Amino acid sequence: METLGHLIDGKLSTQAARTQDVFNPSTGKVSKQVALASVETVEEAIAAAERAFPAWRNTPAAKRAQIMYRFKALLEQHAKKTCKLVGEEHGKIAHDAAGELQRGIENVEYACGAPELLKGEHSRNVGPGIDSWSEFQPLGVVAGITPFNFPAMVPLWMYPMAIVCGNTFVLKPSERNPSSTMFLAELLHEAGLPQGVLNVVNGDKEAVDVLLTDERVKAVSFVGSTPIAEYIYSTANANGKRCQALGGAKNHAIVMPDADMDNAVNQLLGAAFGPSGERCMALSVAVAVGDEAADALVSKLKEAMQPLKVGAYSDSSNDFGPVITQAHMEKVNGYINSAEADGASVVVDGRNPQVAGFEGGFFVGATLIDNVTTEMNSYQEEIFGPVLQVVRANSMEEAMQMINDHEYGNGTCIFTRDGEAARYFSDHIQVGMVGINVPLPVPVSYHSFGGWKRSLFGDLHAYGPDSVRFYTKRKTITQRWPSSGVREGVSFSFPS
Repeated sequence: METLGHLIDGKLSTQAARTQDVFNPSTGKVSKQVALASVETVEEAIAAAERAFPAWRNTPAAKRAQIMYRFKALLEQHAKKTCKLVGEEHGKIAHDAAGELQRGIENVEYACGAPELLKGEHSRNVGPGIDSWSEFQPLGVVAGITPFNFPAMVPLWMYPMAIVCGNTFVLKPSERNPSSTMFLAELLHEAGLPQGVLNVVNGDKEAVDVLLTDERVKAVSFVGSTPIAEYIYSTANANGKRCQALGGAKNHAIVMPDADMDNAVNQLLGAAFGPSGERCMALSVAVAVGDEAADALVSKLKEAMQPLKVGAYSDSSNDFGPVITQAHMEKVNGYINSAEADGASVVVDGRNPQVAGFEGGFFVGATLIDNVTTEMNSYQEEIFGPVLQVVRANSMEEAMQMINDHEYGNGTCIFTRDGEAARYFSDHIQVGMVGINVPLPVPVSYHSFGGWKRSLFGDLHAYGPDSVRFYTKRKTITQRWPSSGVREGVSFSFPS
């Protein structure tokens, strides 16, 4: 059986005292094994990145960008293979995997603008014969820890910009589906990246803890669940590192009585059930304002959900695929059981769907639950599965209060035809990414991605302009060349 290893200093290695099974979630069968890095292996990757840093930081930004241009072309050329790898190990249907990859490619495109993004600022004659300017210099060795749900896109949020800013990088992808991540790293080397600039180590907490504590690593970027994000952030900070740690979510959509209900239903279907709900921007709660709107919403959702198909990634007619593991399938089903036991109504039941030919897969069908209340465990926690819950509210203010009271503040949306209501919502909602009739308000590559409250630990968001600030440090230089023959006296006053 194939064992997937590490990419260190430009070379593939499968050395490992421990391995872990990688499953095809559509079949439930082991497809390969992944080597789990030891402390020594991670330290080797950090050392390779440290050796590569001096030459790479002195490489002109335009030359670094040229490698990214070639990388973008290779990503497009090998898109079909990448999507197949994502499907085999994550379970995403081909069309969804293609969308993920395209969003990643857009971040590479943004990184190609490094010569412009890193120009700095200049002011002449801030004082007599004095000039001042700022530069954005790389940090050194930086690290990224990425989740299973976007094995192609999320790494592309991180290392293209970090590298093009002059840093070297150590990536620790999810050990559940590492193949597509490793393949993209190989493509970047094919594009001409020097050895040691990007290193990939597969592993678990043992590998993560080395990245968080090794003094040679200057910054850590993370995407995953909130409990782990909090651990990553606190540990990295305790060890003197810059850190951005993106956590979980419980994204609500308010459906107003005046909303285009048919459009809202169509938008909710994709936002709730796309990639089996395994994305931090999934809309998992619809808050309907007024019973009339709620009844109409639930009725239309129930009807629209009947033809939805869950199945294997290889059949593009399927709407979404399996969840990542058997344990996660059982966890999602447990939340549905919990909601039902707490008095909610399971309107469309996705537990234990039958997928012909893939009976061993980790499937959960599209599920709709009505009459959910904020006290229920299924409401309070992130389900991360194809489950849409409907909560009923008497007013827009009550609906907004639910959202503002929740511990997460990643994404949200309102469906309405009322511009005043939309403006009030966007001004007063305590959430980092807001949609107006847009259910998945994921920022484009030249804006930045991040939530509020316990959805983000750190001051800077992911990708876009914030990524330049995260992966560089500002240095301000003030310079004067005194005129010949002029001798100045001593001054003890603060310069002004």
